[in-house]
Amino acid sequence: MSGPVVEDVSLSELKQGLADGSIVLVDVREAVEWQAGRIAGALFNPLSAFDPKALPPSEPGKRIVLHCRSGKRSQTALQAAQAAGRDDVRAHFGGGMLAWLEAGEPVEA
Repeated sequence: MSGPVVEDVSLSELKQGLADGSIVLVDVREAVEWQAGRIAGALFNPLSAFDPKALPPSEPGKRIVLHCRSGKRSQTALQAAQAAGRDDVRAHFGGGMLAWLEAGEPVEA
């Protein structure tokens, strides 16, 4: 059996997709991390209670991208989503919040 399909989204791809509405960002960090600061517009679906059914539906022209702090949990969530039949959920922002903050990008609380 092959592993999950994982597409890495770069910081510039993420910023462009958020700006033009082509990316739906889902944050899989935990509540305390979410409350401390998040990327504007991100949806919340923490890994500890991750529910693939709670992910937004697939829409033409929109790509669901998962992210966490550093990229490990978002890969775990991708695997869970694909195992649950969400073949459209393949992308994650591997740098996560660490890369977002390191690049000086804004967060909201």
